[in-house]
Amino acid sequence: MSTIDSSHVSKPAAIPVKPLDVVRLAIDCMGGDHGPSVTLPAAKAFLARHPNAELLLVGLPEALQEAAAWPRCTIVAATEVVQMDDTVEVALRRKKDSSMRVAINQLKSVDGAAPRADACVSAGNTGALMAVSRYLLKTLDGIDRPAIASVMPTQTGGYTTMLDLGANVDCTAEHLLQFALMGSALVSAVDGKDEPKVGLLNIGEEVIKGSETIKRAGELLRQAGAAGQLNFIGNVEGKDIFTGEVDLVVCDGFVGNVALKTAEGLATMIISIIRQEFGRSWLSKLAAMLAMPVLKRFKARVDHRRFNGAALLGLRGLVFKSHGAADQLAFETALNRAYDAARNRLLARVHDRIIAALQAQPSNTEALGTEAGVSEVSGNMATPVVQAA
Repeated sequence: MSTIDSSHVSKPAAIPVKPLDVVRLAIDCMGGDHGPSVTLPAAKAFLARHPNAELLLVGLPEALQEAAAWPRCTIVAATEVVQMDDTVEVALRRKKDSSMRVAINQLKSVDGAAPRADACVSAGNTGALMAVSRYLLKTLDGIDRPAIASVMPTQTGGYTTMLDLGANVDCTAEHLLQFALMGSALVSAVDGKDEPKVGLLNIGEEVIKGSETIKRAGELLRQAGAAGQLNFIGNVEGKDIFTGEVDLVVCDGFVGNVALKTAEGLATMIISIIRQEFGRSWLSKLAAMLAMPVLKRFKARVDHRRFNGAALLGLRGLVFKSHGAADQLAFETALNRAYDAARNRLLARVHDRIIAALQAQPSNTEALGTEAGVSEVSGNMATPVVQAA
């Protein structure tokens, strides 16, 4: 992996942040493939492990009755549900009292009062969640487009954060710089790394490789590194996502989503092949029994449920997306990630990094913050502005 000479670069200073004493999460309990049958048990287990957390459980009241007497929980009624196959238009314009929309609304300030929740978690339709979140919350100053960030397992036993994973197919170099700033703030807040190592995903390590957009993005990232806004280590290749040598990998949503789905498919294939080979004969079955402890540890290390919970970065509120097919363990993992981000004031960290970048690079202010309108996201494709919802 190539690196830039950083001996003379002032690294980003640690931002002194006092964690929140109490963290309030709004949960869209109706979202996903399983709804309350998964979200409620996960919420109950989460509460048991986090005594300073409070939950706003959003959904159809009759579906949430079992949680009515839970401590540190408040049921927030909604009358509609965004289905997994609903279009963005349906979620945004027709279902204005959906559990998804009501949950996101808990992040908004009303009449100057503090928001009821510090973060929102939903397993609902990704396109709908991004569109409704962007419409209700709007983007932070200096951010053109929100991005989806999640984590990938590494051979060191940890994980690498990666963005964008599908919200923005076509990106400019300035967008990639914004993603790097937001992602750095996320890693700092959730993982406690003051100087996360940032890499730009490319077809090679050399600065001369890649498209014109990628080469321009590399220039902007090197400038940000020299200004102390990022710990940019240079271009990285696909294999570097899994080595553990980089904390944050930046790419556009098309490349990121392909990489994510490829990794998921590869992990599934490897597990399937191992099962097939160990089941070929009585001798291989005996070997499987002897290797069972190792196989269980291997499965645990690549278990996608341990990495559930993608952050929708760049909004004026913290929204986390759980996989739609998440089981109890996976959904609780998403709650944990949202809790860590809110407790460590991720929103303030993102704001501070963006403001610092705008002040340090006045020539890029127009490019960084003046993309007109608010676009929706339908699936993984950005679509034109919707004027009313």
